[in-house]
Amino acid sequence: MEQKRAKIILSGGGTGGHIYPAVATAEALRGLLGERVEVLFVGAEGKMEMEKIPALGYRIVGLPVAGLQRRLTLSNLLVPFKVARSMLLARRTLKRERIDLAIGFGGYASGPVLKEAQRMGIPTIIQEQNSFAGVTNKLLAKRARKICVAYDGMERFFPAEKIVHTGNPLRGSFGGSVDHAEALAHFGLSGTKPVVLIVGGSLGSRTMNEMMKAHLERLVSEGKMEVIWQNGKYYDHEMEEFCRDKDMTGVWRGAFIDRMDYAYEAATMVVSRSGACSVSELCLVGKPTLFIPSPNVAEDHQTHNAMALVREGAAAIVKDSEAVAKGFEVVEQMIGDGELLESLSRNIKRLAIADSAQRVARIALNELGL
Repeated sequence: MEQKRAKIILSGGGTGGHIYPAVATAEALRGLLGERVEVLFVGAEGKMEMEKIPALGYRIVGLPVAGLQRRLTLSNLLVPFKVARSMLLARRTLKRERIDLAIGFGGYASGPVLKEAQRMGIPTIIQEQNSFAGVTNKLLAKRARKICVAYDGMERFFPAEKIVHTGNPLRGSFGGSVDHAEALAHFGLSGTKPVVLIVGGSLGSRTMNEMMKAHLERLVSEGKMEVIWQNGKYYDHEMEEFCRDKDMTGVWRGAFIDRMDYAYEAATMVVSRSGACSVSELCLVGKPTLFIPSPNVAEDHQTHNAMALVREGAAAIVKDSEAVAKGFEVVEQMIGDGELLESLSRNIKRLAIADSAQRVARIALNELGL
């Protein structure tokens, strides 16, 4: 007897926080079903997923959908037309590809695809990465079969009977064994002092870079800590110029960190934004963390994400507006308190879910009876 095949759409994008959980789930589906599953991605035209997804070997369909700008612009007038066209293209794609199931991971394209799937009677699943649910997912929740979440208390936004606590799917392996001395050597650090890892994301964080600029000379002269400073692609030239004539003893600086496993192993603590995937990754590596939430995200998601951990005694937080002045004051307090670091590490690790992608994939296959 021929085994049943599954055709599944994974929709989401706009940022890595939506794309990579979808890719991790695709990899988990392939791991569970092999050739018996066919995965199609749907994204938004002009967004990063249209390059990233094909580069990973997956097919993707782009929709012309776009979001409203916060200021009055001509593009806002076109949004209703783009949404209508996206709904039409989503419906055509679902019919043409004979899709069995659609999973939405947030982002512009997720809404039209899941809405049309629900209208057509195709089962849908939502994966909400943040502790404060997005508008699109709240609208789609009523007709979704299951809602996969990463935080407790999500019944504030969704029907409690549909919620499954899966965590956020992540690509790659975290928490594996890496030699500590080798990790320090990779960044040219001695390891005789606490090591602070400052992660600004792939493009970089203006606030974190300004924080480093304001305190760099003092950090080097006082010698209380060593620093791994990832300044991001967008700010790399500016930071390179700033550091050109500076004493950088005990400070590694770069646009990217090619070995995050080394960075986490070397770090005594981490200073990071609090996007959903960053938070989940930090839970897995179990590092004491100071979150500086970005204020430039919808519905202040990053503050909600960080506070969910702060309430559990699993992280510290400093507002973006106060970070340049106060960030390193808090860092110094943290690295000087061994009991606090141990407690934060223990509590953040307790929130980790290592098999999130497999959990979401199994829920999908269960809905299909596979």
